[in-house]
Amino acid sequence: MDIRKRYRQALCGVLAVSLALLGGMLYMQHVRTALPDEISVFAGESVNVYGDETAFSGDELGNYQIDYKLFGLFPIKTVSVNVMERQMLIPCGIPAGIYVETDGILVIGSEEIADINGDKVNPAEGILKKGDYIIAANGRRLQRKSDLTESLSCCGGEEMVLDIRRNEEVFQVKVQPVQTGLGEYKLGVWVRDNTQGIGMLTYITSDGQFGALGHGISDADTASLMDTSRGLLYDTKIMTVIKGEDGAPGELVGYIDYHAKNLWGRIDKNSEEGIFGVVNEQLKREATARPVPICLKQDIKTGPATILTSIEGEVKEYDAEILSVNLSEKDKNKGMVLQVKDRDLLQKTGGIVQGMSGSPILQDGKIVGAVTHVFVKDPAKGYGVFIENMLQETGAKDEGN
Repeated sequence: MDIRKRYRQALCGVLAVSLALLGGMLYMQHVRTALPDEISVFAGESVNVYGDETAFSGDELGNYQIDYKLFGLFPIKTVSVNVMERQMLIPCGIPAGIYVETDGILVIGSEEIADINGDKVNPAEGILKKGDYIIAANGRRLQRKSDLTESLSCCGGEEMVLDIRRNEEVFQVKVQPVQTGLGEYKLGVWVRDNTQGIGMLTYITSDGQFGALGHGISDADTASLMDTSRGLLYDTKIMTVIKGEDGAPGELVGYIDYHAKNLWGRIDKNSEEGIFGVVNEQLKREATARPVPICLKQDIKTGPATILTSIEGEVKEYDAEILSVNLSEKDKNKGMVLQVKDRDLLQKTGGIVQGMSGSPILQDGKIVGAVTHVFVKDPAKGYGVFIENMLQETGAKDEGN
C-alpha cells in the first residue's frame, strides 16, 4: 500500500508540475500576444507597455528597445519604442491625382512571340520574372519603356546583358532578343514604367510635408509594392461616385488634368503606410483646415469618431465609429476597424469606397489615422492605419532618389 500511495503521490506531483508549466506557457503566450511589437511615446512622457508592469519614458527622440521578462527572469518579447515630438497636423481629406514613375522598368509578364520566320518563341521564359525591375541594358541605365525599345533597336540581334533588381537583390542576366521584323527586336515581355490613380490627402505638416493614401501604391498585375523613382501630386475633380454593395466595392471616379497649373507637389516615397512628399504653395492655400494634434495608438478608444473626406467637391466631416484597435496587428494598414455611421455618406457611397483611402480619421479633436481598405462583404466597414505609422515615413525618401 505504501508503494502504491507513493506512486499516486508522485503522479499527482508530476501532473501538478505539468499543469503549472502549461499554465505558465499559456500565460506567456497571452502576454506575448497582448504586447505590441512597437509603440510610440511623446518626448518627456512615459507609457505603460503592458498594464503597470513595464513603463518607458524618454527625452531624446529616436527608437529604443524594451526587453519584457516574466517575473524579471523569463524573456517574452522585445518591444520597439519610438520617442517622437508632439505635432500639429492639417487634416485634409482632399482628393488628389497621383502620378508615379517606377525605379527601373517593371516586368509584369512574358509571352510567346512570333519571330521573323513565324516561329513561336519565348526568349524571356525562365530568365525574367513577374515583378522584376530592368534597371540597365548593356550598361545603359533604363528609366522608361522607350529606353528599352531604343536599346533593343540598337542591339543588332546580339545577346543583351540586363541588370535586374528582384526583391532587394541586383544581378545580371543574359537574354537573346528575337527579330520580329526588319530591324525590329523584342524580348517578349510586358512592361510598365508609370502608374496613375486617385486618393485622399491625409495631412500636411507645418513645414509643408504631406502623407496620403494610408497604404502603398501596388502594381495591379504583380500585386507588389511598386519601387518608385519620382512622382507628382495633382489637383483632381471627382466626377462620379459608384456606390459600394455587398461583394462589389464602390469607387470614386475622377479626372486628373496633368497641367502644370494643377501641380500640387512632389512624391518622394511610396511605402506600405502611404505616399509621402512635399507640397507647393498652391496646395497650402487649398488646405485651410485648422491644425489638430495627433493621437497615439494606445490612446485611441473604441467609439464615436469622424471621417474627413470629399466626394462632391467639398470636404465634409462624416460620423463613424471605431469598432476595434489592435496594437499588435502585423499589417500596419489594418490597425483599426471602423464603421461609417453617417446616413448621408451611406446613402451616397454605401460607406467606404475605392478612392477614399487616406481620408483622415478624427476622434476627440485629434487625428488618429487614415482610412485604408474597405470590407468587400460590408462596405460600411473598413480598416484604418495609425497616424504615427504614417508620420514615421514622413520626410523619408526612397533610396536612390
